Amino acid sequence: MVAELARSVRSLALKIASYGVMHLIVAMLVAWVITRDWRMALAIGMVEPFFQTIAYSIHDRVWHRIERRRRGSGIEETAEAVGARLDVMDAEEQARARAHHGHTHGLPSFRKIAIKTLTYGVMHFCVAVAVAFAITGDLKTALTVGIVEPLVQMVFFTLHDRLWASREARRAAQPA
Repeated sequence: MVAELARSVRSLALKIASYGVMHLIVAMLVAWVITRDWRMALAIGMVEPFFQTIAYSIHDRVWHRIERRRRGSGIEETAEAVGARLDVMDAEEQARARAHHGHTHGLPSFRKIAIKTLTYGVMHFCVAVAVAFAITGDLKTALTVGIVEPLVQMVFFTLHDRLWASREARRAAQPA
């Protein structure tokens, strides 16, 4: 149990760290393209991802709680049972979905990914505008950074989240 907890904490720390590095690089590049000032780009690129990483870790924890509650309520299992009854899922697909200990560890649905990405985008916009305005003092530049940078980050966030979901699904499918 302690080893499992340590592995979970290590995995979460790696996920947050990889997100932070990705965010840092993208933020600096986007800020440079908008401002054409390497000092502003460096300042925005260093400060904004710091606050975004904190906001991201909170966002990610909230989503894990939502997913845990949903699994605990049996919605996922009920949906699979209904799907099986309606012959939407054949026996092989059901077995694949319940790969380990009878729980589903498949990749999240497109709808769930879209909602998670949208909430991430709203959170990201607010933080990006606040940080860019604090650094530049210019509302127009702050709004431009706040609109463009989160859109670019949303693409990278989706890729990052899919890679981690795939990694966790592979780990869950492995024997203990």
